[in-house]
Amino acid sequence: MTPALPDVFLQVPLAHRALHDKQDNRPENSRAAIRAAVDAGYGIEIDLQRTSDNRAMVFHDYDMTRLTGQPGPIQLITSVQASGTTLLHADDGIPTLDEVLHIVSGKVPLLIEFKDQDGAMGTSVGPLEQDAVRALSGYDGPVALMSFNPNSVAELARLAPHLPRGIVTGSYQPKVELLPQSVCDHLRDIPDFDRVGASFISHEVEDLDRPRVAELKARGVPILCWTVRSPEQEAEAREVANNVTFEGYLAAQPG
Repeated sequence: MTPALPDVFLQVPLAHRALHDKQDNRPENSRAAIRAAVDAGYGIEIDLQRTSDNRAMVFHDYDMTRLTGQPGPIQLITSVQASGTTLLHADDGIPTLDEVLHIVSGKVPLLIEFKDQDGAMGTSVGPLEQDAVRALSGYDGPVALMSFNPNSVAELARLAPHLPRGIVTGSYQPKVELLPQSVCDHLRDIPDFDRVGASFISHEVEDLDRPRVAELKARGVPILCWTVRSPEQEAEAREVANNVTFEGYLAAQPG
């Protein structure tokens, strides 16, 4: 039986890449941004990338230049090297998933996105999912897993069938996603939802009027969305979505 997304994920707004503000030395997916989100009582969305020794690091990009000033793929360095690579606008390095789980400690809901490790949303997955599931073993708190790559979600279903999982979805523009047209055309209508045992989607906020989203919502599927950047956009998104992933402003907390 597919595990349901815990209700708290539909109640507490989710801080996109944690509650980041580089002007306040809290860059995205950093320890400081994680702590700030916990202190503010927001849910947290984070990203995972893998190092050369197959450790799950909390980091968004494939290349490290934008976030650290050091060029090169994170997949080509070890977890020790990644931890020692200082984030821009911070005084510490890239955190491991283990560290972030220790900081959050179940205080707020944690939504974990697995970045595609195949390169074209294919079946070359496994090591990142395995290390994340290892880290999550015994974690006591609301957590949910998701990926754009449905094969990653299927692998998570195999490795951790008890954990709720979903698919990150969107309009899939080839020039934006840097994916072949055929891959985008396949994934756009979310054909793998049932196959991978998903229980929710997190959909691109500008694309929430897609008929497939309405179809899933009519089935009772929870709809999250990304990335909301203003109260006005949030109000519009909530006409379709059950909850928002936000950044650049402070989303209203439930009363």
